[in-house]
Amino acid sequence: MGAYTVKLKERREVAESTMAFLFDKPAGFEYAAGQSADVTLINPPETDAEGNTRAFSLASAPLDHNLMFATRLRDTAFKRVFKTMPLGTEIKIEGPFGSMTLHKKAARPGVILAGGIGITPFRSMLVQATKANTGHQLILFYSNRRPEDAAFLADLQELAKQHPNLTLVATMTGKDKSQAAWAGETGYINNEMLARYVQDLAAPVYYTAGPPALVAGMRKLLVEAGADEDEIRSEDFSGY
Repeated sequence: MGAYTVKLKERREVAESTMAFLFDKPAGFEYAAGQSADVTLINPPETDAEGNTRAFSLASAPLDHNLMFATRLRDTAFKRVFKTMPLGTEIKIEGPFGSMTLHKKAARPGVILAGGIGITPFRSMLVQATKANTGHQLILFYSNRRPEDAAFLADLQELAKQHPNLTLVATMTGKDKSQAAWAGETGYINNEMLARYVQDLAAPVYYTAGPPALVAGMRKLLVEAGADEDEIRSEDFSGY
């Protein structure tokens, strides 16, 4: 764990009102897929009561050459500066932090339940599992209101084609409000949806991240479905 100064190399929109930011990866910075880092703006042109530091999951995989963070764009000083700072701008990162990383016993399946921007640590996990060919059997349930809101959806669809042991179950809860065609699952993740894709609900290690209400709801759903509460790893994304 340490502090590093990195430069912004690229930014791109990955969903409506959601952007990804790529930074150079400093020598010596090592992390596990699923971990996070504290990001601090250096002498920003504006600030507010929320301060100049945010914790972001690393959406990039450890095998990638760059570091990637992604965030919903709220109207705060930090997000305004982050969105508009020129390429080459330096920021400070500290970390890595967190223990929500992929379990080591690849023979045991992993089931991921993500909502909205909560996908970021799991993009890291899934890219790493694909590149490293870890052998894990993985099922990702990914809930959004509309396809337009689903960050990294195209990336995940491509990973599911590349990774023979990855099943992507994307579901939209507000399909009627979308301008995009959608032929996948609809509605909220529930017991019936889980049972269609997970043969033995007590067998996997579970991971869930997203807004606090979603995480709490997923934990309750999984326990009621027969999952061991000690095998549910979770992370709240509040204030996004």
